[in-house]
Amino acid sequence: MSERDHLLAEITDNISRKDVIKARLVLTHLQHVDGTAREQVLGAFSTADPDFAVPGLAWFLTEHSDMALSHPRVREILATKILAIPELASRAIRDPSTPHRRICVSMAGELRLTSTVPDLLEALRKSTDTEEMQQIIDVLGDLGDDRGTDALGDVLCSHHRGLVISAISALGKIGTSTAMLRLGERMGSDSQLDLLALNVFAKVQDSISLENLNASMRSQFVHVRTCAKKNLIHIGSKAVPMLAENLCSGDPDVQIHSLNVLGDIGDPAAIAPIRKLLHSHPENPNVRFAAYEALGLLPLNREAFVLTRGLSDPVEHVCIAAARAIDRNLNGIMHAGIKNLALDRKEDAHRILRAVIQAQAANLFLSLVSEKKLQETARDLLSRAHPDIRVFFHGILRTHGHAELLTQLLTPAPECRARKRVCAVDDSRMILNIYKSTLHELGYDSLLFEFPARALEWMGAEKPDIVLTDLNMPDISGIELCRQIRARYGKTELPVIMVTTQNGFNDNEAAFAAGVNEILQKPFTRRALHEAIKRHLEQPAEKDR
Repeated sequence: MSERDHLLAEITDNISRKDVIKARLVLTHLQHVDGTAREQVLGAFSTADPDFAVPGLAWFLTEHSDMALSHPRVREILATKILAIPELASRAIRDPSTPHRRICVSMAGELRLTSTVPDLLEALRKSTDTEEMQQIIDVLGDLGDDRGTDALGDVLCSHHRGLVISAISALGKIGTSTAMLRLGERMGSDSQLDLLALNVFAKVQDSISLENLNASMRSQFVHVRTCAKKNLIHIGSKAVPMLAENLCSGDPDVQIHSLNVLGDIGDPAAIAPIRKLLHSHPENPNVRFAAYEALGLLPLNREAFVLTRGLSDPVEHVCIAAARAIDRNLNGIMHAGIKNLALDRKEDAHRILRAVIQAQAANLFLSLVSEKKLQETARDLLSRAHPDIRVFFHGILRTHGHAELLTQLLTPAPECRARKRVCAVDDSRMILNIYKSTLHELGYDSLLFEFPARALEWMGAEKPDIVLTDLNMPDISGIELCRQIRARYGKTELPVIMVTTQNGFNDNEAAFAAGVNEILQKPFTRRALHEAIKRHLEQPAEKDR
């Protein structure tokens, strides 16, 4: 008799007699025989009673995991036997002394044995083994049974970070309103864990999840706010009613964040509440700017006339946002109304054309310069504009036959001194256009970046004289951008000014801790921006904090 036949006969006899000890000896000896022999010996368990096969095969998987990996049939047989009598798995899970307990916990998850949930919960309550607790938490998540919610919610208060992370994931898999409530209760104590919870809310998308995402736009941590906004944009139209309600909140920061998200979602349902907000003329100019910027991203039709009011706003940035939005929605009625407004007074013509040029609003520009009375103002403003803007409008004018306005547009203004370089980072292209024009007028060269990662890449090879950065940006916040700059340059080597709509204590504290030299509030004026830059470039730099 060959060794294979001998082993097969022995295991068959052990199984018939239910001799556990001798069966384990045979299984241990399998490491000394070939794969065919192992397969036949292990296959013999397919005829065994479940109450013998389950502990035997589970023991083998526990003690000889390397061999078990090359014989997937072992797990298949074990699964069949457990499905025949699920109580066998429950019994092993309840008994902490069972040597193959973790295999049965794993099988309970794989086989979706919801009958084991009470046993898993009891095991979790009594266990002091972190690795075992984490496995049970993962399986409770896989089972997706709401009976595990309270226990998993309690784990969220654990001091063991790994267990908390597993519990967040498990509650997300359960995905019920109760699970989201428990997860929401955990928010606010750890910003990194909050990010994991926000991603769970974004997948579940029930009303409670949406409320938690919405509330997170008020977080004291910039990366939490950014993550919440990104997820709400991804959710899309489903989030619009809630975001629209935020516009009535009276909290400028929440209104601005909500407007940013509504613009990026692009749902026409946002138009009416934004119009209503503008009709109330919000006191905060950043809110007005964000409102016009959002409307410029929405498909306006008859509602477009609301944009013309923005051209009379006392804050230049708001006028620019309105001009950009008008340009995308220009119609005959607006064309006539804006032209009359610009022709009324020279001051109005200058303000409107300046905003139009800075916004690079080509359609609106052509509409206005068709009037000879406005051409001199347009030519004067263009002659002093940034070279890129002059080139842009030169092409527009040439294409549309306005040769008389082309004179000197491409002639750069004379330079009397070397221009310092200012690196500006902001995820709003409109703000970057404003920087381009304003910095040029102030006598600086501008390096503009919509994505902080690109700015960091550029600064790896080049060094500007000063950096201007927004706070709330996707992927890399202004605070993180500054941290990475400070890893290479000190505060006196490369000053960083944070230019933001936010003015919260925690944001400011984090910004200064990261190495920001100064914080400037939006919307900035040319004078305020110039004075801030001069404080760090043309006067003795502040000492490192």
